[in-house]
Amino acid sequence: MILQYILLVLGVLSLLIGVVLLYRPCRVAAAVPACVGLLLLHWSYFIAVHAWWLPFWCAATVIVAALVYLQPAGEIDGHRSSNIYVASSALAGALLGMVANTDYMVLGTVLGAFVGQMAYSRTPHGQWLAKGGGKTMLHYYAAKCLPVVVATAIIAIAIEGLLVE
Repeated sequence: MILQYILLVLGVLSLLIGVVLLYRPCRVAAAVPACVGLLLLHWSYFIAVHAWWLPFWCAATVIVAALVYLQPAGEIDGHRSSNIYVASSALAGALLGMVANTDYMVLGTVLGAFVGQMAYSRTPHGQWLAKGGGKTMLHYYAAKCLPVVVATAIIAIAIEGLLVE
């Protein structure tokens, strides 16, 4: 019983570290502590998560961690303000998807990250993104928004699992 509460606390702390890393990225993808938190919460028996989701999200975390590790840090112009737009809108999209129906959580996260990317491209620091065209937008989404989508989806699944259980 004590071990379950220890795993619960460690899982919630890992999820919080994942949220912090969404806004302050480093060489470790935010999906790594989020996935660890999801696994710890699953092992604590405090959340109801389908067993087949765990290998899928762990594989997505490995892919995203490799993607984040291989790309250069920061933006082209040296700013990191895109993280605020993309992470906030992805979290908002996940929460809206959770409110509408839990089946739409991941879709809300994907659409929220896209809206955040579009909002960032309209700022003075993101002008280079809007000038590059569709190919640049797609590359930026794959490089910067996809790790945010995976981490936010994992965090949303864990929160939804805690609320349901």
